[in-house]
Amino acid sequence: MGRTPGQPPRDPRRRVTVDVQALRVDHEVAFERGRPRFWRVLRRNPAFWIGAVGVIVIIGLAIFAPLVAPYDPDHQFRREGLNSHGDPVGPNAMFALGTDHLGRDYLSRLLFGARTSLTVGIGANLLATMIGVTVGAVAAFAGTPRIVLRRRGGKATRIAIPVESILMRITDAVLSFPALLLAIALVAVLGPSLPLVIIVIASVLWTGIARIVYGRVVVIRETEFILAARAVGVHEARILARHVMPHLLSIIVVYATLGIASTVLFEATLSFLGVGVPPPAASWGGMIFEHIGYYKSDPRVVILPGIAIMATILSFNLLGDALADAFDPHSWR
Repeated sequence: MGRTPGQPPRDPRRRVTVDVQALRVDHEVAFERGRPRFWRVLRRNPAFWIGAVGVIVIIGLAIFAPLVAPYDPDHQFRREGLNSHGDPVGPNAMFALGTDHLGRDYLSRLLFGARTSLTVGIGANLLATMIGVTVGAVAAFAGTPRIVLRRRGGKATRIAIPVESILMRITDAVLSFPALLLAIALVAVLGPSLPLVIIVIASVLWTGIARIVYGRVVVIRETEFILAARAVGVHEARILARHVMPHLLSIIVVYATLGIASTVLFEATLSFLGVGVPPPAASWGGMIFEHIGYYKSDPRVVILPGIAIMATILSFNLLGDALADAFDPHSWR
């Protein structure tokens, strides 16, 4: 365009400056609009902050228990930790939370009990999640494959293997048994130990996530992009790994977070019934089991581990609920 008479010539440097500034403003606006809504919803949810802080504190205390605990959790203070009648002493200058029936520092037992309970809870939940996701995804995606058997000099024989029916009937069979009674029976037969308790809890709690994943994959496998991938000859395992599993991420994360609370409570129940992690290892459920006889005379020894269990379950449940809300598209406002 030409310059009108009497108008001063344009300064090219100013023009460049204005363009760069406009681009910078547009970039900032685009960045603000393109910020992941997932994190925006999380930051606005008070339950996320309460749950996250609680989980971080509990896991931190469990990890650094040897540094935080004032005493060895198994050391018995026969003179200072028991009164003249042989009963545990209450909180004092030497023992912040008192002692147990053997004269052991109760604060140290609680801190090391967090390590045991969280190890079992997180380990069993991760194992159960892996088993359930694998069973549910394979059952829904495999369907009823046909295996071709070729005979020499004869015709090929096709054998249909109902993978979906087999895996889901196994899931139904495990679901038909009461989880707690099945776990008690397995531990009673095989003997209690920390690794065994993790395996037993995982073996009875994987069915829930398997059912959820199965229902989700049944819907995904009929979508257009899955049908198109199959039409062009993409291998089934590749489709499952690269196209199906990413759509299950939100379900897995939420269920795994909420599942930790369930497994911690399950381990505490087993320990309370005397078939959990064997002593002298400290666990919150085991501490309640050991001191149930002192509940009337010294309720502290039962209430404190109960509060620890409640705080852990509440923290993971709040965090899981916040993640579920953040993954829900209806909450992206």
